Amino acid sequence: MIPELSQSSVRMKEPERVEQVLSSMRSAGAGTLQVISDFDMTLTRFSYNGKRCPTSHNIMDNSKLISEECKAELKNLLDTYYPIEIDSRRSVEEKLPLMVEWWTKAHELLVQQKISKDSLAVIVRESEAMLRDGYQQFFDHLHQMSVPLLIFSAGVGDVLEEVIRQAGVFHPNVKVFSNYMDFDESGVLQAFKGELIHIYNKREGALLNAEHFKELQSRCNVLLLGDSLGDLNMSDGVMDLENILKIGYLNDKVDERRESYLNSYDIVLEKDETMDVPNAILLYITGQ
Repeated sequence: MIPELSQSSVRMKEPERVEQVLSSMRSAGAGTLQVISDFDMTLTRFSYNGKRCPTSHNIMDNSKLISEECKAELKNLLDTYYPIEIDSRRSVEEKLPLMVEWWTKAHELLVQQKISKDSLAVIVRESEAMLRDGYQQFFDHLHQMSVPLLIFSAGVGDVLEEVIRQAGVFHPNVKVFSNYMDFDESGVLQAFKGELIHIYNKREGALLNAEHFKELQSRCNVLLLGDSLGDLNMSDGVMDLENILKIGYLNDKVDERRESYLNSYDIVLEKDETMDVPNAILLYITGQ
């Protein structure tokens, strides 16, 4: 049906169901489709040449805007909380308050650094952030077919928007829900706006943005892309949902986490740094 689904990096618990959903989406056509995706480690690469690529937070953490002392504190937070985030033995309920603690502390540290709005473009340009191979086709095809792309991210919205902008693919059909910086009159970071979006409360984010989903009421078929179990409920605000196909990137601790991903995602992509499978699926659904 789709040759890319037989690659060695692709795993499916119920291939027949995947086939069924894809056929149904193809029959319904591009006009009924919307794509909901995470950003960091989903649309961006997890690693390149054996080296970890930065998330939107890391882009700032690693930049020259941040003092060495602050970098050390942020690294300490990462070393403390990231193992908790990916620990398959802990429940989401147990992780929740700890994730809030992590991002709140990280944001407070960043605010202390007096970051200027004007410096964001430079730090993104100088960073090693990379969108996954095949990103151009992914973004351009969605734009050409007028398919909405909603990006839900626990990262820093201003930074991830800059990554997409510099890649030349920030098309009008792209909408981002993330943690945005609040700059004072002189363009210096003074706080983060609104409610904190972290890895395990994207459902609340989805429900808070009911207006957005109301506009897309006729788009009852969803292609969801994520890299964590916290991404699975990003589509909870979708009205009249008919079909959903969930694609999960399993980037890290593959053997340990494989089972939980196969039980949660329809298609699991193991250590795959490309958009090949999502691109092939989009081409199939839109009949291109």
